[in-house]
Amino acid sequence: MTRLHLSKPKMVATDVDGTLIDEQERVTPRTRAAVAALVADGVPFVLATGRPPRWIAPVVEGLGHAPLSVCGNGAVIYDSAADRILHSTTLDAESLAWIADLAERILPGCGLAAERVGASAHDAATPQFVSSPEYEHAWLNPDDTQVARGEVFAAPAIKMLIRLRGASSADMRAALEPQLRGRADITYSTNNGLIELSAPGITKAAGLAVVAERLGVQDTAIVAFGDMPNDVPMLRMAGHGVAMANAHAEARAAADEITASNSADGVAQVLERWWG
Repeated sequence: MTRLHLSKPKMVATDVDGTLIDEQERVTPRTRAAVAALVADGVPFVLATGRPPRWIAPVVEGLGHAPLSVCGNGAVIYDSAADRILHSTTLDAESLAWIADLAERILPGCGLAAERVGASAHDAATPQFVSSPEYEHAWLNPDDTQVARGEVFAAPAIKMLIRLRGASSADMRAALEPQLRGRADITYSTNNGLIELSAPGITKAAGLAVVAERLGVQDTAIVAFGDMPNDVPMLRMAGHGVAMANAHAEARAAADEITASNSADGVAQVLERWWG
């Protein structure tokens, strides 16, 4: 449903991949201009992404603006301007080990990986992405440190990734979620055989709520954009949730409005109602 009479938002939050950036992973000139206009108007602009903090820099460069960022599907609040982790929530090693055993029983042949976080996006003292030998990447990841299986869950992590080549992420979630007993939140941002698990209650909505509280913004005054199941809690939480034309059916169902695709400047088309 499109509500063109919406009041001007007091915060704008957006997913990155499949939403803010185009298929070549670029911030288009039109989107950059729309974001610059709202920032110049004093409205906070927040990224809310499954990406870890170390993958925010190219987006900052494309925007020409360093926003507060909700990373790791809500597990991390990252100040990209200062390159500083403001807040993080992790799964402890015991929970990671329990999840690993469960996943390997229910999804035989799967590979395991863990995303960790240090004091900054580029904390050299912390291997930030570690994976078992069986883990096959769903996309290019030059930061991987391959370790023995037990090392994957030897330290707390902001999320565990479970990869099963040839499977659908939706089917993997459906098989694993009922067995988790509330010990983790599960979602996915690609349907290419990859699911992501965070601490209980950790979603993009939870992370965005932390940012909104810091900035004194009510949920009802937020406009949020997304395209995948990991965006659903945020789209429901925001006063106005906007899904992209290219969005997954779950995201479309959760949204108040469907805009154009990420390749057709869908985010900019909405923002231009107030900052055109």
